[in-house]
Amino acid sequence: MVGELKSGAPLLRLRGVRKAFGNAQALRAADLEIAPGEVHALVGENGAGKSTLMSILGGSLSPDSGEMEFLGAPFRPVHPREAGNLGVSLVHQELALAPDLDVEANICLGREKSRLGFVLPQTARVREVLSWLGYGRLDPKARVGDLGVAERQIVEIARALFHDARLILMDEPTSSLPAADAESLFAMIARLKARGVSVVYISHFLEEVARVADRITVLRDGETVAAGLPAETPVRDILAAMVGRPVAEIFPSSPRNIGDTLLDVRAWVCGTGAAPASFSLRRGQILGLAGLVGSGRSSLLRSLAGLRPHSSGQAIWAKTAETMADSQGRARAEPGKRIGFLSEDRKEEGLALNLSVRANAALADLNRFRGPAGLLRLGAEAEAVRAVCAKLRVRYRHLDQPVGALSGGNQQKVALSRLLLGDSEVWLLDEPTRGVDVGAKAEIYALVSRAAAEGKAVLWAGSHLPELFGMCDSLAVMHRGNMSPVKPVGLWSESEVMAWATSGSGGKA
Repeated sequence: MVGELKSGAPLLRLRGVRKAFGNAQALRAADLEIAPGEVHALVGENGAGKSTLMSILGGSLSPDSGEMEFLGAPFRPVHPREAGNLGVSLVHQELALAPDLDVEANICLGREKSRLGFVLPQTARVREVLSWLGYGRLDPKARVGDLGVAERQIVEIARALFHDARLILMDEPTSSLPAADAESLFAMIARLKARGVSVVYISHFLEEVARVADRITVLRDGETVAAGLPAETPVRDILAAMVGRPVAEIFPSSPRNIGDTLLDVRAWVCGTGAAPASFSLRRGQILGLAGLVGSGRSSLLRSLAGLRPHSSGQAIWAKTAETMADSQGRARAEPGKRIGFLSEDRKEEGLALNLSVRANAALADLNRFRGPAGLLRLGAEAEAVRAVCAKLRVRYRHLDQPVGALSGGNQQKVALSRLLLGDSEVWLLDEPTRGVDVGAKAEIYALVSRAAAEGKAVLWAGSHLPELFGMCDSLAVMHRGNMSPVKPVGLWSESEVMAWATSGSGGKA
C-alpha cells in the first residue's frame, strides 16, 4: 500500500485528467473523488471517456496530464500489475480471464507462490475468498472456460480481493447477467462496501445506479459535468447531463394502430423439452418476450429467422397462407420474406467489425444494388446507406470507416439499418439495446416505435423488464423453452413476470 489515509480524506482523487489519441481528445478535464468504502457510479454516453478513465486507473493507459492521488500519495501506475499491487483492480466488461486455466490459477495469477521452481497451491485461501463472496460452492479446480458468465465475473472479483484491492473498478458488470445473478452481484457489492472496499460502478442502467451507488459522477465528452447523490437527482437530470440537452420521456409514446396479422406461429417447437409456442405478430405491434438467460427466447427468435431448425409447428404468412419452413424444418427467411433479425451478440455475429459501415449496412440485401451485368452499383449503395444512417443518426467519419471503430450505440444502429434497407416487415430483435448508452437507447426506442407505427411487426426479446414494460404492447415470458400466454403488457406485473421466468408458473414471486 502507498500509505494510510487521514480521517475524512478521499481514497482516490483525480483533478483535470486529460488523455488524447492523436487528434481525438478522449479525456479533457476529468475530475473524480472516491471515499473509502463508497460505491461511486460513473455514468455517461458511449464515448464519454469512462473506459479511458478506468484504463488509466487500472494501469493500462497513462494520462497526458492531470493530478491523481490514491491513499494520500501520488498515483500513476504504468502497468495493471502495478495498479493491482497498489490496491486498484479493474473488472472488465469483456472479462480478462484465461479460459483454459482453472479457477484457482486465474485468481492467483500474478500472485503465485513457488518453491524450487514449483507453483504452490493456495486452494485454502482461494476457497476463503470465494466463500466470503457467497460462492463457496464454486470448485477452485473447475476450468474457467466451462463456467457461465456470472461465475466468470465472480472469479474476476475474487482475484481482486485475493490481491488485497482497496478499490475495484466494475465496467458494466450486469450487461450480460440475468436478473438473479445481478441480485447476487448487488449483495456482493454491499459486502465489499461493509468491508471498506470502494467500488467504481459503470452502468447504463440508471435504476441500478440509484440502487447501489452512494454518489454519482457524470462524464460527457471527456469532462466531468455533474456529481451528486443519486437519491437527490432525478433520472431526467442525469440524462440531461449525460447527453447535454433536456431529455423527454425515454420511452416514446407515439400512437400505434395494431393491424392485420403478418405472421401466425402455430405450435412451434425449437428445442428438446420445449413446449409448443403459438402466437401471432401483427402490424404495428411490439410483442415482448421476457425470460432469463437460457430460457429459450433467443432460440425461438433464431429458429424463426432461419438460423436453426425447429422440430415441429408452422409459421404462416397471413396474406399468402404460405408456410415459412422447408422440409427439414428450417425456417426460410430470405429477403423476399421480409424477416429481419438482430442478434444479441453484435461483436461475434451481428456485425463484421473489420468491414466498413457501408458494407455492413448493405449486407441486408445486396441484390437491390446489382446492375444488369451483376456488378454492384456502388454509388446507389452508398446513397442508400448514407440515407438510412442519417435517419438513424449514426455517427461516423466516412462510409468506409470500419464499423468496429464506432461506439457501441452506433454499431448497434448500423446493425439495425439492415432491417430498414432490407425492407423487413417482421423485426426479430434479441436484446436490441445491450451494451449501449442511455442516449443511444432512447434513439433505438424511438426507431423501433416509429417502425411499428409504420406497420412493422416487432418481436422484442429481452431480460430488462423496465424496457419491456416501456416499449411493448403485449408480453409473454419464456422458461426452459416453454412460453407463457401472451397478454397485454398492462395485465402483467414485474413480480408475475419473474414468477414465470424463474418457475414457469403464474404464481406471485
